[in-house]
Amino acid sequence: MSAQGNSLEGEIVRIQAMKPDEVRALWKQNFKKDLPKALTCDLLVRTLCWSLQEKGLGGHTPATLKVLAGYAKNGSGDAHGLRRLKPGTEIVREYQGQRHTVVITGQGFRWQDREYTSLTAIARLITGSNWNGPRFFGLREGLGRPPGMSNPTIGRRKGQDAEPGQAEDQ
Repeated sequence: MSAQGNSLEGEIVRIQAMKPDEVRALWKQNFKKDLPKALTCDLLVRTLCWSLQEKGLGGHTPATLKVLAGYAKNGSGDAHGLRRLKPGTEIVREYQGQRHTVVITGQGFRWQDREYTSLTAIARLITGSNWNGPRFFGLREGLGRPPGMSNPTIGRRKGQDAEPGQAEDQ
């Protein structure tokens, strides 16, 4: 670990060991603002440590900043845009021992030789219950998967030579 990393880690440990009054004083010194009334001492410590890491190591990536700006603007960041699947891409999901292959088309999705406008409609037909389609197919992070569901396999577009399960370039 570099000298900068050692000093950063030491400073974080020091801040975490501070008494609440010391944390409040450091907050005012660092941010030149009054303390937010809603933040607990633990959240103040976490924010101070993040600020320290940000100064020493850099902040969020441009892609993360774009998602956060989208949430700040209208409550829905461009998280879906982080993974754009091209027409011809196959998504393979095993559910209760049966393999399901969905092909991305220009107008939506093809599953079992039928066209659908959403992955949610397909997930509902597969499971018999309401599921967020992108989450069900592993395209969106989230807790909770239907029982018997393995991890998704996202393949190359049809016509490309690739090993099964090889991820699409992003």
